[in-house]
Amino acid sequence: MPNEFNANDIFEMAIKIEQNGAKFYRNAAEKIDEKENKQFLLELAIMEDGHEATFVSMQKELKDEETEPTFFDPENENALYLKALADARVFAKKEEPANDFKSILYSAIQAEKDSIVFYLGMKQLVPAESGKSKLDDIIKEEMSHIRLLTKKMMQS
Repeated sequence: MPNEFNANDIFEMAIKIEQNGAKFYRNAAEKIDEKENKQFLLELAIMEDGHEATFVSMQKELKDEETEPTFFDPENENALYLKALADARVFAKKEEPANDFKSILYSAIQAEKDSIVFYLGMKQLVPAESGKSKLDDIIKEEMSHIRLLTKKMMQS
């Protein structure tokens, strides 16, 4: 039987992905000399911080049944598994871009797309009674990033 996750598990992962994204954008900003592009990347990092805060707030609003473990996990292996997935799949070091702005934007768009695909896949693992619909809110947040990044890439 595959692991099943509840909405709380997914929010834990979403929070970690947003933290990784903020770090990605701050590190990318350090590589850029042009002030306007550096500022854009720092603003994206701040947006990731804001999304993290949004997800923390949404997580606090979960109902009890949305936070209940879906199976017996005394060693908390499910949480460790989700953290490893979040660290490895989205905004991972292997995806570090070159030092030019367009490469950074391209890598960021790919990472945002990966996060959406990841959340769509996770929806299959979260039972409806465990907060499956909450994932749509996370996906909408990530889609807004892609629109912003794509617009900036077209202007550059």
